[in-house]
Amino acid sequence: MYLDLVDVFGSGPLSGNPLAVVHGGEGLDEGQMLRLTRWLGFSETTFLLPPTDPAADYRVRIFYPAGELPFAGHPTLGSAFAWLASGGVPRQAGVVVQECAVGLIPVKAAGDRLAFAAPPLTRSGPLDAAELAEAVRVAGVDPADVVEAVHIANGPQWQLLRLASASAVLAARPAPEAPIGTDVGVAAPADPASGADWELRAFFANQHGKVTEDPVTGSFNAGLAMHLFASGLAKGFYRAAQGRRTGADGLVELTRDANGTVWVGGRCAMVSQGGQVDAV
Repeated sequence: MYLDLVDVFGSGPLSGNPLAVVHGGEGLDEGQMLRLTRWLGFSETTFLLPPTDPAADYRVRIFYPAGELPFAGHPTLGSAFAWLASGGVPRQAGVVVQECAVGLIPVKAAGDRLAFAAPPLTRSGPLDAAELAEAVRVAGVDPADVVEAVHIANGPQWQLLRLASASAVLAARPAPEAPIGTDVGVAAPADPASGADWELRAFFANQHGKVTEDPVTGSFNAGLAMHLFASGLAKGFYRAAQGRRTGADGLVELTRDANGTVWVGGRCAMVSQGGQVDAV
């Protein structure tokens, strides 16, 4: 059993969201996977396993410090990248098929650029008054800056607060605590000088209920993109910046193809490969 460390969605070296990918973890149970995830301390750790679906190239279990996730974005890209780097050969050239708890996720791969097909939203529609008040509290934003508040759940239970400006996004001061399972993201059109079209931040509650800011979040970007494309607020392609308040400098590329599929892409880089894992 060994692990790789992958930088996902970075705009340059060590500027994205770190991911630990464990190969050969078939002998680990759920408790051991969670314990290793918490010890490593990243937002997520993944475990690559043989597929159970004949259409898949591999199966992945995705953990964050509070438990297991049915789907997450940067772990999907990082896992596919690590699987390819370990010698994995997809059944279909240029497309890796990942099996996870939400089903099969296609990942297009070309060198260090990968993109996954956003899964369907499991919940959409506006937040109710109580949900809105709690999301505003968790994100630490001025209610007057909220233009729209909707569910964009796709595994993680993301709630989107679309704000009036990028400065309002960057000024958010999240609450220190929230119920475990809280997922709130804020977004607004980016400053034109930023090199991106949208500015994002994403907050979740860890296993202790402490609110943590995620550097770059594929699942939130996926849900946001599906909402923006469907509502006409984005057309065809855009770039999203995320992580500037965490010391990261992430850049995510969002595309809707002619078939209506939304692709969430970015750069992956191997930071460390093949580290032996002995005690779990």
